[in-house]
Amino acid sequence: MESQDLRKAGLKVTHPRMRILELLEQSKPRHMTAEDIYRQLLANGEEIGLATIYRVLTQFESAGIVLKHHFEGGQAIYELDRGDHHDHMVDIDSGRIIEFHSSEIEALQKKIAAQHGYEIADHALVLYVRKKK
Repeated sequence: MESQDLRKAGLKVTHPRMRILELLEQSKPRHMTAEDIYRQLLANGEEIGLATIYRVLTQFESAGIVLKHHFEGGQAIYELDRGDHHDHMVDIDSGRIIEFHSSEIEALQKKIAAQHGYEIADHALVLYVRKKK
């Protein structure tokens, strides 16, 4: 994503917005809290306050640039909206987030909605998992 993408979304190109956008694009894992972003920026010698980071993330969410997730028992997690639908598994012991896509699950969800006279407008599936012992 580049500065013209910010302009297209109706946002001015500012240093904090560009740095946060770059971090989200380069982040491994793809999911970060505002605090993760803050720590990364500090480690890179950037002095962008946590309040600014939250404000930028809220603006990005409103503009459709990022997706915000609230997984149980945790902070809000942000990821770039790359336009590809996927679901999540959250390892309840480590907090690790695993993305997955299953055409079988997608088809079953559509079938269940149709059986009840509905079609899916949007959905989010989160599985809370633990490693098998």
